[in-house]
Amino acid sequence: MTSVLRAIWSETIQPMLRRPPALQLAALCHRDTPKGVEVLLVTSSNGRWILPKGWPIDGMTAAQAAHQEAWEEGGVKAADAPVDAIDTIQSTKTFDSGLTIPCETKIYELPVTEVANDYPEAHRRDRVWVSLEKAADMVDETALKTVLLNF
Repeated sequence: MTSVLRAIWSETIQPMLRRPPALQLAALCHRDTPKGVEVLLVTSSNGRWILPKGWPIDGMTAAQAAHQEAWEEGGVKAADAPVDAIDTIQSTKTFDSGLTIPCETKIYELPVTEVANDYPEAHRRDRVWVSLEKAADMVDETALKTVLLNF
């Protein structure tokens, strides 16, 4: 390939073939305790600690879908679904097959009003309530650590 064709490929054609990052929606579930604010972390399918998160859901706003994921993965509910994301981070989704894709994850604040022991993914996930500092230590993604520490 000539240098001109290489330049056309890398500067024009290749960028057009790239897909935008996939959208995921996460819930930063929190509650006030006598010891201070605690946040909810759940385990991912491969055992990492994460915020409850998932894909957009037809018929729901992004905020409502984040609220739904908080229920399904963490067994928590709030009085109202948040309206606006408090932050957006770039991350990578790793599927069980090993395939990875870039994701844009919008994070919605969710002040928890109810915690259930029986919820849809209780048998698949562990959950834990921890301080913001402890949560930042437990998660792997640098951008998520920053969100937690700045909350």
